[in-house]
Parts: sequence; C-alpha cells; structure tokens
Amino acid sequence: MLWRLSTVFSHVHCLSFFLLWITLGTTVVEVVGSQQGIPLSVVKLWASAFGGEIKSISAKYSGSQLLQKKYKEFEKTVRVEDIDGLKLVKRLAENMEEMFHKKAEAMRRLVEAAEEAHLQHEEDPDLQYEYFNAVLINEVDEEGNNVELGKEFILEPNDHFNNLSVNLSLSVVQVPTNMYNKDSAIVNGVYWSEALNKVFVDNFERDPSLIWQYFGSAKGFFRQYPGIKWRPDEHGVIAFDCRNRKWYIQAATSPKDVVILVDVSGSMKGLRLTIARQTVSSILDTLGDDDFFNIIAYNEELHYVEPCLNGTLVQADITNKDHFREHLDKLFAKGIGMLDIALTEAFTLLNDFNQTGRGSVCSQAIMLVTDGAVDTYDAVFAKYNWPDRKVRIFPYLIGRESAFADNLKWMACANKGYFTQISTLADVQENVMEYLHVLSRPKVIDQEHDTVWTEAYIDSTLPQAQKLEDNQGPVLMTTVAMPVFSTKNETRNRGILLGVVGTDVPVQELLKTIPKYKLGIHGYAFAITNNGYILTHPDLRPMYEEGKKRRKPNYSSVDLSEVEWEDKDDVLRNAMVNRKTGIFSMEVKKTVDKGKRVLVLHNDYYYTDIKGTPFSLGVALSRGHGKYFFRGNVTVEEGLHDLEHPDVALADEWTYCNTDEHPEHRYLSQIEAIKLYLSGREPHLKCDKELVQEVLFDAVVTAPLEAYWTSLALNKSENSDKGVEIAYLGTRTGLSRINLFVVPEQLTNQDFLTAEDKEGVFNADHFPLWYKRAAEQVPGTFVYSLPFNTGSENKSVVLASTAIQLVDERKSPIAAGDVPVAVGGHARRWAQPAQKDTRAAVLHAFLFL
Repeated sequence: MLWRLSTVFSHVHCLSFFLLWITLGTTVVEVVGSQQGIPLSVVKLWASAFGGEIKSISAKYSGSQLLQKKYKEFEKTVRVEDIDGLKLVKRLAENMEEMFHKKAEAMRRLVEAAEEAHLQHEEDPDLQYEYFNAVLINEVDEEGNNVELGKEFILEPNDHFNNLSVNLSLSVVQVPTNMYNKDSAIVNGVYWSEALNKVFVDNFERDPSLIWQYFGSAKGFFRQYPGIKWRPDEHGVIAFDCRNRKWYIQAATSPKDVVILVDVSGSMKGLRLTIARQTVSSILDTLGDDDFFNIIAYNEELHYVEPCLNGTLVQADITNKDHFREHLDKLFAKGIGMLDIALTEAFTLLNDFNQTGRGSVCSQAIMLVTDGAVDTYDAVFAKYNWPDRKVRIFPYLIGRESAFADNLKWMACANKGYFTQISTLADVQENVMEYLHVLSRPKVIDQEHDTVWTEAYIDSTLPQAQKLEDNQGPVLMTTVAMPVFSTKNETRNRGILLGVVGTDVPVQELLKTIPKYKLGIHGYAFAITNNGYILTHPDLRPMYEEGKKRRKPNYSSVDLSEVEWEDKDDVLRNAMVNRKTGIFSMEVKKTVDKGKRVLVLHNDYYYTDIKGTPFSLGVALSRGHGKYFFRGNVTVEEGLHDLEHPDVALADEWTYCNTDEHPEHRYLSQIEAIKLYLSGREPHLKCDKELVQEVLFDAVVTAPLEAYWTSLALNKSENSDKGVEIAYLGTRTGLSRINLFVVPEQLTNQDFLTAEDKEGVFNADHFPLWYKRAAEQVPGTFVYSLPFNTGSENKSVVLASTAIQLVDERKSPIAAGDVPVAVGGHARRWAQPAQKDTRAAVLHAFLFL
C-alpha cells in the first residue's frame, strides 16, 4: 500500500516505525503484587522484559539493521560536503528575485497596455457599451432572457484556481454596489480597459504560475482575470472597493506622515461627531505600514487622542491603528474650537518628527475634520508652510451646512490639498479616498512606475479568494502592484492616476524556490519586509487551530523579533531590515509537537536582501548534521528502476521538477516528471538536477526494504506481533516507502501520514516531528513517542523511530534517514494477572502507556 509521505534531511534517513499499543484507558502493563507493594527487583525484571520485547519488535519491523547494512556498502562512494550558508542564502535570494521579477514584468506589460489604450481613447459621455459585469453575468429575468450587463459568460472549473469556475479568455468587471453600473465614467473606463484582456492571457501563457491579475480603476471599477462570477452577500451587497485595498493605496501614493486634527468643539455634538469619528477611522484605513500618524482633538485646548504619544508620530501598523480607534469613542464635544492652535501644533509636530529622520521622509499632510472654520489662518500657513508648501492640507467639512466652506476651500487650495464635504455617514468612504489621488500627483507627473509589494495577508474580501486554500488553510499571499497614469499631453501636468494593476503571489510560491533538503532537519528559510514583519517563517501561524477560518488578530504584522525572540538586542532583525548581508549565531529553544516539546539548538543565521523587492531573506542552519550534505552516486538506470516501485512516494510540497511552468506538465506527478526529465525528451521541463540525483540514490539504497517488509507480512501469523500496523521510511530527499501490515480500514489512527497529520508529514517548511526527534538521538537507538492528544480519542498510537547512520572518511556520524514503525491494536500482558496496575511512563514527562 502506498501513502504520500515527504521527508528530507541534510544527512539523515529516518526509518520510523509506529508502535501502537492498545487504547489508552486499557491496561497495557498489568502487574500483580501484594497490597503492600511490589519489590523493586520485580519491577526491574518487568522493565527489562518490556524494553527488550518492544525494542526487538521495533528493530524487526523497521528493517533498520538491513538499511544500515545497505548504507554501509555505499560509504566509500558517498561524498560529504560542508554547506556554505552565505553562498546558499545568496543563491536562494537570486532564485526568489527571478521569480518576483517575472511577476513584476507581467505587471509592467499591463501598465504599458493600459496607458496606451487610454491614450488612444476619446472620452464619450454618451457611450453605450455592454460589458461583462461580474455580478450579473449569466443572470436571467423571469422570462429567461439575460439581464442587462448579464450576457452569457462561459465558466469552466480549473484546477490551477482550486477548481473554481473561471474563463481563461476574458476578464470581468466588478462595480461597487454604491456606484451606478452604467455611469459614463465607468463605461468609458471599462471600454478602453478591454485592451487588457489580451495581455492578461499572454501573461498567463508566459507564466502559468500566475493566479489573479487585475486592474483597479481610480473611478472605482475592478477588472479581474480570469473571469469569475461574483455573488453578493445575504443582503445583496458587495462591499468590495478596490481603491480601499492596501495594494492600491501603496501603489498610488508615496509613504506619508499625517496629523489628523479633529474638531471637538460644542458645535460637533451628536451626528456630526459620529460622522467625524467614522471619517477619521476611514482615513486610518488608507494608511499603511510605511506611513506615520497621530490624532489630535481640539477645542480651547489640544487633546492627543493617545496622551502617552504626545509630540510624536507612530507607525500606521494594524496594532497602532486599532489602538487609536478605541480612543476615538472617548471623544466628546464641548467648548470653542481654536483651530489656529491646532494647526500650529500639527506643523510643529510634522517638522520636529521629520528632523529625526524616523518618519516616511516623503509626503506630509494635515487632515482637518471639522464643521467649519471662521478664518483662513493665513498667518499660520505663512509662518510654517509657505512658500515651499511641503505640507498639504485636506479639510473635511462635516455636515450639510456650507457657511464656512469657503475658508476651508481656500486652505486646501493655498496648501496644495483638496476640500471635501461629508454630509452623511454614507458619504464617508467615497470622499475620504479623494486625498489619495492628490498625493499621487507627484508620482504621476514624474511618471514613477514604482513596483510595490504588500506584506503577507489573507484576502477575505474577495469571494473567490476565500476559496483559495491549501492543506494548511486559507492561502497567505503577497501582492505586487504598479500605478497606471494618464499620458495624454493635455493632462500630463495635472497628474491623473488611472488606477493600479496587480497580481497575487501565494507565499507557497516562495517556498517552492527553497531546497529544503539543503537546510537540514531543523533548518529553515524565512523572509521579512522592510518593516521587520514576517513574510514567511515556519513559526508564523496566522490561523487559530480551532476552525481554520478564524484569523488571528494582527497576523499580517508579526515582527521577526516575536518568533526569533532569543535575539534580545534585535541584531538579526535590524540587520535584515537594513538590507545587509551577513551571519549571526545564537542558541535557540525550538518548540515541536505544537509547543509540547522543546529542542535546544545552536543556529547559524545567514541573511541578505532580495533585490527589486522590500524583502530580505534569511536561512537558519543548525550546527551538527544541519551543516553538512552528502552526495550519493548511482546510475540513472538503477535509480529509475527502483523509483518506479509501487511503495515509493515523494514529498508532496517539494519541487523536484517545476510542473507549473508549462500547462502540459501540470498533470504530471513528481515521479513522472523526473522520469520524463531524465529521458531527455522534454527540454522545457526544469528540474533540480542535484535533488533528482540524490532521490535516485535513496531509491536504490532503500529498495531492499520492499522485499523485506513483504516477507514479514507474508510470514506474520495472526497472533505474532499483534498490533504492528505500519512500517515506513523517510529519507533526506523526501522519498518515502510505506508498508501496511493491516488493511487501511483497520488502522487505529486514520489520519496518520495524511494531510490532516500536519506534524507527521513533510511540508514545504519543515520535517515531520518523528524525523526531527529521531535525528537528535544517537543513531541506532529508538525513540518512542505517543501523540499527546490521543488520550480521549481512543487512538493510542506509539511511534518508534530510529535514525540510520552514515560515516564519512572523517569518521563523522551522519544521519541518512529515519525509519518509523507503527504497531497497534491490542494489549500485551507482561506478567501474571494483577490486583494492581502499573503503567510505564515518560519521555518529555508525558504518559507513555
């Protein structure tokens, strides 16, 4: 029987053998003794007998001695190499840079096509155009006719998009619910942006690993490829507005320092203060991790919304923004508004903070949320902002009255800002966004097509994105985006932003570029943003275990110092944030088995920047076997012969061959791809030559286990070694061999070695728990472990695993693999019927039997 299993090690093969003794609650060791106690000599005798038999069973069914002998035959031909961590991290960074560059180039082609299409288009206020509306496609009326904008749109399931029904030839257009589908500006934008369809398709053909590509228009519509049907919520609403998305805001504007002034004078009581709070909250939504801000409420006096942050600006990360939102509810209106004092404080604060060099060192703005201004306060502006006008003023007039609107308009125009009036709560969202287009003007005029990358996030606003899941839950992704500008001569100097193009890149794509077999058992790669937030790291767990749909708060802004917490002085974090290349070492305590066990390791960290992105890459290698790599050598013919055995599988999440690059390769298994690659008949198929060679070596060396296990199964009587269920092998290259001694339906733990058993299988960023633990022990000894949570589940499974040792010419012990065996089912009596129970115990202080 063949199960998918992934296992990889730098110098370790683990034969692991799952011992499953009786249901936890049943007596495993029944002992007779007097009521007064059991003599120590008797207990020692039982222990010796128990230990001897369980070790004998483990050695017999694992086949570890056979495998050790087989590796001994190859020791003279094996070549052991030191791993150059700095060279390795630089090569991995180059691989990621190449992957990121391909995504960015796809966006650049979209930008060029969009700007050219807009240049050739003449605005027509009377244009009538039937486009594919994402919500209305394939909708019919009561008579069976297609509704307006709801033409027939062919949709077919596609496995690359998690079997969602999509159209790979066309895109669809989504318009926010609060906007008119046939508004002239929308229709004209949709019309000229149809030119993007050809580029969408061309990009996907060039890079089949691409997923969603899209264009978010400054007018509000959202063009998405491949085309897919959108479905409103239970209230018939789709709240999605692309202009609110972080990728749009980051691409459209530069980093900024912002001071928000909120009028809390007596005239702001009631609904006006409610609208003001919502306006400030919406402004906070438009700020990202590269921005800095503070909020000051004013009447006769100044009130910093967070008194502890008086006189400074803070980074606009999720934690800070949420903290300030909580304080907004504490605002109440009274007194007289002294706007001149508030403006003076805002200008002083921005200037002082800019002098520290800690801010964005780019755009500066004052957001003024008020119900009016009795003066223009030109004296304040003359003193602090003219003639350079470095700080833009954005007044938001709250309420329907416009008696003081002229003064606010003058402030905006005199300070290169923008005036907006917000009459109701429904007006807030749309009007707050206007300032972004003003801040984008310098980039547009200078034609700065900066490529931006977001931090890692889980998109929960797009219905289709919610369905993008892997075995670990919802997909974590980053987005690459670029702004699109108007290039028409008559508008060039006005700096008109047309929108933003973008594509999502699952973090899993990054992991595919990392050769896990080179990193060792406890080694791993990780990446962070320019703000120190984790892009990918084995200890980043964005979802709660209970219910995969629940995201942890602030999961997208987890700092590296929160997972590599032993680095008390942030030496590693700061070096990576500053995009340096170097080495750092420290002793760490790594938890395994969901935090129930701890391993003490000494890690060497190697780090460098990923050019063309705001990311830095790090590699952690554990001293010992994690610093070496051995190479075996067998012929292709030998390797292919043994790789085709039915009990062989390869790690699901490891990339032996890139089967995503060309559509004709997508349906190949990794073993099929390796065979095709080695045949030489497919020059376009790219494989990791080094990894493939080592897979062939492992296949040859471990091949005798198939016959050995088959012989055991044929000669196993009904009562002999009852309880033995599975024997399986995992190697440093992710190759596995598995043998069932019972039919699958009789397995005590049906989740074992399946996708549900996250700790027990090889993933893109870690080795299985049983592999890690065996590799830390003296080769040849068995490690016995019992899943901690099986006590109440009646799945008492004991896993026995051992590492296979290889000795190089320097006589250094190097683990080549891990062999576990599973034994389960029935209790075994080690003594005569007893009046008392004695249970053997311990290993990390957990009850064993």
